[in-house]
Amino acid sequence: MGHDAPMRRRDKEIADRTEIERIIDAASVLRVAMVDAGQPYVVPMNFAREGSDIWLHSALTGRKVDCLRADGRVCIEVDHFTSLKTGPSACDDWSSSYESVIGFGKAEIVEDSAEKIRGLKALMRKYSGRDDWSFDGLPTTAVIRVRLESVTGKRSPIAG
Repeated sequence: MGHDAPMRRRDKEIADRTEIERIIDAASVLRVAMVDAGQPYVVPMNFAREGSDIWLHSALTGRKVDCLRADGRVCIEVDHFTSLKTGPSACDDWSSSYESVIGFGKAEIVEDSAEKIRGLKALMRKYSGRDDWSFDGLPTTAVIRVRLESVTGKRSPIAG
């Protein structure tokens, strides 16, 4: 199934791009799925979003960077579990409420120093609220930009 396949439960689909971006921006952790020698490999990461770009950082070496250098295709996911309904029947009374976003795109290891700083500033701004950082470890840090090509959002409210 391709990443452009329609959502099966259209009643749960979030089509509004602003709402999708709100869900992404509110998340603390983003999961990145990549290809590792033909097998799926997923890692949770800190991240920041700017437009259709997702910024990540990593060590310069390791499995994640090796995977991305070999094949930059990725799938990203964020979610928010919002509530749980419980009751005596496991099938009829239990339900959860959540919202999530899945996106597909191409990851690149950023080489340009100015772009690396841009990505790191976006990350620090997201988690600290500040923009006044210096980056002494720039030569030993990999900055990864994911250019999102498509995103879908889904919301599952608890049925009353």
